[in-house]
Amino acid sequence: MKQYYALKQQHPGALLLFRVGDFYETFAEDAVTTSRILDIVLTKRGAGTPSEVALAGFPHHSLDTYLPKLVRAGQRVAICDQLEDPKLAKGLVKRGITELVTPGVSYHDNVLERKSNNYLAAIHFGKHEAGISFLDISTGEFLVAQGDLNYLGKLLQNFAPAEVLFCKRSRAEFEQHFGPDFCHYALDEWVFGFDYCHDTLTRHFKTTSLKGYGIDSLREGIVAAGCILHYLDETKHSEVGHIANIGRLEEDKYVWLDRFTVRNLELVQPQHAGGVPLIDILDQTITPMGARLLRKWVVLPLKEPVQIQRRLDTVEGLLANPDLLGELTQQLRQINDLERLISKVAVRRINPRELLQLSRALEAISPIRDLLAGSELRALQKLAEQLNPCATLRDEIKAKIRPDAGVLTNQGHVLNDGVDAELDELRGIAFSGKDFLLQLQQREQQNTGISSLKVAYNKVFGYYLEVTNAHKDKVPQSWIRKQTLVNAERYVTEELKTYEEKILTAEERLFGIEQSLYNELVLAAMDFVPQIQQNARAVAVLDCLASFATTARQHRYVKPVVDDSTVLDIRQGRHPVIERQLPPGEAYIPNDIRLDQDEQQIVIITGPNMAGKSALLRQTALIVLLAQIGSFVPAEAATIGVIDKIFTRVGASDNLSKGESTFMVEMTETASILNNLSDRSLVLMDEIGRGTSTYDGISIAWAIVEHLHNAPKARAKTLFATHYHELNQLADECPRVRNYNVAVKEADGRILFMRKLTPGGSEHSFGIHVARMAGMPTAVVLRANEIMHHLEQERTSTSEGSTLLDEVLAGLEAAPLEADSAPAGGRKPAARPAAAVATAPRPTLQLSMFEPADPTLERIREQLTQLDVNTLTPIEALLKLNELKLAAAGKA
Repeated sequence: MKQYYALKQQHPGALLLFRVGDFYETFAEDAVTTSRILDIVLTKRGAGTPSEVALAGFPHHSLDTYLPKLVRAGQRVAICDQLEDPKLAKGLVKRGITELVTPGVSYHDNVLERKSNNYLAAIHFGKHEAGISFLDISTGEFLVAQGDLNYLGKLLQNFAPAEVLFCKRSRAEFEQHFGPDFCHYALDEWVFGFDYCHDTLTRHFKTTSLKGYGIDSLREGIVAAGCILHYLDETKHSEVGHIANIGRLEEDKYVWLDRFTVRNLELVQPQHAGGVPLIDILDQTITPMGARLLRKWVVLPLKEPVQIQRRLDTVEGLLANPDLLGELTQQLRQINDLERLISKVAVRRINPRELLQLSRALEAISPIRDLLAGSELRALQKLAEQLNPCATLRDEIKAKIRPDAGVLTNQGHVLNDGVDAELDELRGIAFSGKDFLLQLQQREQQNTGISSLKVAYNKVFGYYLEVTNAHKDKVPQSWIRKQTLVNAERYVTEELKTYEEKILTAEERLFGIEQSLYNELVLAAMDFVPQIQQNARAVAVLDCLASFATTARQHRYVKPVVDDSTVLDIRQGRHPVIERQLPPGEAYIPNDIRLDQDEQQIVIITGPNMAGKSALLRQTALIVLLAQIGSFVPAEAATIGVIDKIFTRVGASDNLSKGESTFMVEMTETASILNNLSDRSLVLMDEIGRGTSTYDGISIAWAIVEHLHNAPKARAKTLFATHYHELNQLADECPRVRNYNVAVKEADGRILFMRKLTPGGSEHSFGIHVARMAGMPTAVVLRANEIMHHLEQERTSTSEGSTLLDEVLAGLEAAPLEADSAPAGGRKPAARPAAAVATAPRPTLQLSMFEPADPTLERIREQLTQLDVNTLTPIEALLKLNELKLAAAGKA
C-alpha cells in the first residue's frame, strides 16, 4: 500500500489502476468511483483491521472492456503495471505508471469513435487575443489558430474536443466564455510560458524556427500548441513521431459559422432526441478517414471559388463516369483506417491483426492510383500522384505475418514458417515433440537392434531410454546409465539431453524470438509513416468526393454555379434532410429563393404555423453550405455568389442554468449577428421578438429589419420569417425589402398547407387551426374562436376613428426621437423618418381605460385631452404623471 500511495501522489486527480498479479485493482475513493462507473463489486481489503480500505478490481485481460467506460465517464486513468517478472523479483515487485489515458489522449479503439476525430484542445488567454490548438493523437493531426474569443468559441463548437487544457488561473475566464460543459484539465501557470512552449515545438519538429509551418506570428497559438506537447509528455506518451506537421486554421479561409448556426442548422449533431443532422444524410463515405474529413468540411466550408469549383468539377467528372466511380468505391472498401493504423505503428502499439489490415489497405492503393491516373480530370490525377503503394512494406508484412495471426504477440503463432530457421526448429520441438521422440526411438531401435527400446519421461530424470535386462549387452558405450530397475535399466544420451533442454525452454524462447522479429517488422514499418499518412489524406479526399457523387446520383442533386457575384438564386430548392424523412410516395414541395444586394436584399416571409417557413430558411442555408463544401445541391438550379458568413436565429430554448430566458437567448444570438455582419453575409431570422410582448416584439423586429436594410457597409442577404404581419408595411418604406408568404388553402373551417412561397404578405396565422390539429380539447378551441371574433370586432370598431390612447401612443413614439440626446459615445442616432413613424405598427387590441360614470376618471380624461405632449419637457411630463397618479389614488 505504501507503493500504491507513492504512485497515486504522482497523479492525484487520476484513477489509478494498480496491477496486482492477474488483476487491476483500485483502492479507497478510486474504488468507490470505479465500482459505480463499471457496476462491479465494491469490497474491502484488510476488513476489520485498522488498515481496512475500499477495494474494487477486474481481471487484467478485461482492460479493453472497462477502460473505455472509465474514460467516457470523463475520468483520467493512470495505468500502473508490473515492471519486472514476479518470478524473478526479489521482495516487492517493481511497478510504475506506464500510461495516463484521458478523454483527449487515447489510442484505444473502444474509446475512439470510428467516424469522428478525438481532439485534445489547449487554450491560452493572451492580453488582446487568445490562442487555441487541437491535436488528435490517434491520427497525428495537429492544428493551431489565434483570434478573439468569439472565433475560439466557434472552433470549440465545430471541433468538439474531448478534453480542453487551460491555465489554472484562467479557469473562471474559460467557464465564463465557453461554459462548464467541456471535459477540462488545468495546468500549472509555468507551462504557459512562450519561450518554453516555443522550444518544446522546435525540439519536437527538429527545427530552429516555426516559419516553415506558417505559425511563427501566432504567439498565443504557439503557447497553446506547446502546452499540448507538454501534456503528452506528462501523460507518458513519449512516442509521438507521427505528429510530423502542424497546420494553421486561417479564419479568412473558411465560411464563418458561429456556434449558434452550427447548432441551429443541426450540421453534425441533432438539437433534439431523434433528430437527424445533415452529416447523417450527406455521409456516404466508406473509409473512416473520409468520414472524419467530411465532418471537418461541413463545419469549415470554403470561401475561395477556385477551390470550390475544383471539388465540384471532380464530383461532376465522377458522376459522368459511373464505371470509374463504381471501381473506386469497390477498392475503397478494402481500405481500413489507414490514418490510425499507421499512428499505432509510430507509437509501437499495433498488433499483428492490425498489421495485416495495413497490408491489405496498401494492396488497394495501387489499383486506386492506376484508376485515378487514367482519368481525364486533373484533380484526380493529382491525387494519384500523392499515392504510394509502399510495396516493400506491404510485401514484407504479407511474407512474415500469418494470415490467421491473432491480437497478442506473446503467445506465438504470429509469424509464418520459413521466416527464421531457429524459430522453425523451436516450433518443431515445442509443437512436434512426440514426433521427434518417436523418430529417435525408431532410429535407436534400428541402430542397436533392441526392438523393445522405448523413450519415456519422468520429473526426476527427465527424458530417458529404457532397455530391458535381456538386451543390456547391446547398449552402446556412449550411453550414460541413470537408473537401474528390477527388469530394466534407463539411460540418457547427449542428443537426448540436448533435446530435453530445448523442449523445456522451447516455448519461452519461441515467444521471445517471435516478439523480437515482430518488433523488428514494426520498426521497419515506422520508416513508412509519412508516406502512409499522405496516402490516408489522399484517400480521405477521394472518399468525400465519391460520397458527394453518390449522393447526387441517388437524390437528384445538381451542380451549383459558385462565383464572386452577390446573387443568391435557388430554383426549386429542397431541404436535404426533410425530403429524406418524408413517408414513401410523398414528394417534398420545392421553392425558389432569390436574394441580391440591389433589388431584393431582404425577404419577409409570413404565413401560419407549420406552413414551412422555418424549413425554407434552413434549406436555403444548407444549400449554400453544401455548394461551398463542393457538393451538388438539392435543387433544379442554383447560382450562389460566395457567402462568407452564415447567421441563423431559429428555434428557441431557455438556458436556465445561466439565468437566461428564451427571450434573452434570442436577443444574445441576434446581437451576435448584428455585430458581425459583412457585405456577403447570409442572415436567417425566424420569429424574432416572439419571446416578449406583442408591442415589444414588433418594435424589435421592425428595428432589426431597418438596421439590416440601412447598414451602409453590409447589405446582408436576409430571410426574415415572422408572424407579425405589420412588418409587411416595411416593403413600402424600404426599397430592397420584399414580402412573401407561404400559401395555404382554407375550406370548411380547416386549412391545407400548400408549402409554396408566393409573393405578397399574409394576414392570418391560423393558430387556432393548428391547435385543433395538435389535439387541443374541443372546448378550448371553440372558446378561442369566440375570443378571437370578439377581439376582431373590437379592433374594427376602434379602427374607425383615432382614440385618445392612439394619440398618446403616437405622441410617445415621436417624442423620444425629438428629445433624444446623444449617447455616451458622442454620436447622436439618426431620427426615424416621419413616414416610418406614421406607418409604424399600431396595436391590434384597444382596451378601455376609463369608465365615463366615474367623475374622478372623467376629470383625469379632460386633463389628458388638454395636454400637448409635443411641448412637454421630460421633467414636466413626469410631474404631470405624478399629479394624475395622486388624483387617481385620492379616488381610491
